[in-house]
Amino acid sequence: MNEQMLSMVIQAAEDKKAYDPVVLDLRGISLIADYFVICHGNSETQVQAIVTSIRKKADEQKWTVRGVEGLDNARWVLIDLGDIVVHVFHREDREYYNIERIWSDAKVVETV
Repeated sequence: MNEQMLSMVIQAAEDKKAYDPVVLDLRGISLIADYFVICHGNSETQVQAIVTSIRKKADEQKWTVRGVEGLDNARWVLIDLGDIVVHVFHREDREYYNIERIWSDAKVVETV
């Protein structure tokens, strides 16, 4: 299920031209989630569109969205899908926070 869900989340983000999507495998590293999906947009409007696309896909698939944080500012939005947490950044904030570096112990997952 997680692989299919990851693929659909990436596709929903890419449908709105999300940049540089990365999936980190956190299993065995953190109890927060099994996977982080990280991507960015170049404007607040694009970040909101990416988040909307992912939420729409979640609704279509009847996935439980446990929470969405940061949508008001659209600089760093978290979408909690349980085993998968999606981070949708504004480009500048992704560069600043660089969470790929913070979670460098995690394996990068190749997605289809």
